[in-house]
Amino acid sequence: MHETCIMEAERVPDSDLDKTDRKILALLQEDARLTNNDIAERIHLSPSQCSRRRARLEREGVIAGYHARLDGEKAGFGLVNFISVTLATHNRNNAARFAELMARLPEVQEAHALTGEMDYILRVVTRDLRGLSDFVNETLLPHEAVQNVKTSIVLETLKDTGALPIGFD
Repeated sequence: MHETCIMEAERVPDSDLDKTDRKILALLQEDARLTNNDIAERIHLSPSQCSRRRARLEREGVIAGYHARLDGEKAGFGLVNFISVTLATHNRNNAARFAELMARLPEVQEAHALTGEMDYILRVVTRDLRGLSDFVNETLLPHEAVQNVKTSIVLETLKDTGALPIGFD
């Protein structure tokens, strides 16, 4: 079979993950350091078959990457903030300028375009209140794309996970 045909045959549609794929994904979400041998042993699959499935899931983008999960407070970023942003004007150029700003700000962990009253919601980490004040007053508000910001400081985090609800029943 031609290589292109093999790649198309292995393509995983978003909703077409089988039970074994979902088991692999669930285990990797719990601990991305698991080896193919570790996973294979836990789901009763050969290491080579596990390796092929994992490689396919990576190639197809279902597994987007592997990251170390850091404790923000222990790393010196004890303040988590949600900031709502309204743009000054609603046009493509202004949205692009704002997107460029978000891309270069490391304290912005998430930035989402919204429907409704506000245009964007940001998840921002800062070391302290002074850092939050500087971020809002020296970075966001002076930017030509931004009209208004509203900040909320997280008092307590009840749940913080990026894990998807991968079921395999």
